[in-house]
Amino acid sequence: MAKVIMTCGRICSGKTTYAESLRKKNDAIILSIDEVMLSLFGKDAGEHHDKYVAKTEHYLLQKSLSIIEVGVNVILDWGFWTKEKRDFVKNFYRDHGVDYEFHYLDIGDAEWHERLDKRNKEVEAGKSDAYYIDGGLAAKFDSVFEKPKRDEIDLWMPI
Repeated sequence: MAKVIMTCGRICSGKTTYAESLRKKNDAIILSIDEVMLSLFGKDAGEHHDKYVAKTEHYLLQKSLSIIEVGVNVILDWGFWTKEKRDFVKNFYRDHGVDYEFHYLDIGDAEWHERLDKRNKEVEAGKSDAYYIDGGLAAKFDSVFEKPKRDEIDLWMPI
């Protein structure tokens, strides 16, 4: 039976690049919140962003079950910033009899800030359609992120 691999880590920690490498190794499809959000709304979701993210997550969870049912592995490139979200998705798949793994990309502060700077420069230069993360937004995301405990994670990837 197919399984789900979930990437966990701070914004700009390398989750999408890592998910892409997993896709090839596991004959999997990636379901990405950012990809859907940027495709549908660009960078203009504004005050509705969180509501749209929640609806997108719900849709992608349901879609993942259809994909798994036909024997294709799924990678959720979402971040899973809170323990509550990690537990919710674990229970969702457990309740549906689906095997899952959590992979955590553990990035240090210095490397994280370098990656944020690099990403922002690429966005400013029009080389990336990712979200621009200014200092205030980075601080907000960092304050929301709950680093997982070792027993929550199947594969811990130091960066």
